[in-house]
This record gives sequence, structure tokens and C-alpha cells, in this order.
Amino acid sequence: MSAARRNLLLEWGPVLAWAGLIFWFSAQPNLRFVSNESLDLVVRKIGHMGVFGILALLLWRALASAGAARPALVAWILTGLYAASDEFHQGFTAGRHPSPIDVSIDCLGAAIALTMLFAARTAWARRRSARYSSDATGSARMLKPPST
Repeated sequence: MSAARRNLLLEWGPVLAWAGLIFWFSAQPNLRFVSNESLDLVVRKIGHMGVFGILALLLWRALASAGAARPALVAWILTGLYAASDEFHQGFTAGRHPSPIDVSIDCLGAAIALTMLFAARTAWARRRSARYSSDATGSARMLKPPST
């Protein structure tokens, strides 16, 4: 397998696998996680946010690796489109029904996940830049020794 194909598989394989898992869960009739109806509703909505948040992160990773412009925005839009198609798919599954509210919850989960990603990346970059400075030659020198 060529390096390009291997990279393509490593970048987009997890996206396709995760989307397939979402599709499989959507095809399950009368899907319930806990017996208490109110608690089940909360668990399912939090699950929606988490599952689609992970999809958004996987999409961002693949798009960023491919050099896409604005990968976070594109990942969020693609996640929203997949969420809408997922709800449409649920309309054909016994005991399930499509819900625009669920699409909104899915998009919110994606936005939260991408926001957390960028907050973590910003914090990491700040810590990293605080450890290094440029001297007169432009080469990086360490201000503090790395922690062990």
C-alpha cells in the first residue's frame, strides 16, 4: 500500500467507522439505555452530544491533515449534515422518529467538542511558547528546563 493511501486510510478510516457506528445505532428499534424514562431521555441526549462531538473531532483531524481551509467550520457543517441525515434515517426505523431538536443537540455537541479542542490547543501553545524564546540569532533556546 502506498504512503498516500495509508495516510488517507488513517485520516478518513476513523471518520467512516464512527459514522457507520452512528448509523448502526440509529437502525436499532426502540433504543433505550436505562429503564427510567426521564433518565433515559437525559442519557440519550448527552449521548447524542458526545457521539457527534467525537465525529466532529475526527472530521477536523482528517480535514486538517488534508490541508482543508477552515477545517473546524467544515467539520462542524459536515457533522450537522450527517446529524440531519441520521435523523432522516431514524424515520424509517421502528420505534424511532426524526427530530430537528436532536439535530440541534448534535450540532451543539460538535461545537462544544471543537471549542474544547481549540481551548486545549491554545493552552498547550501558550505553555510551549512560555518555555522558549528567540535569541538574537533567531534560534530557539529554552528558558526553563523540561520537567521530568
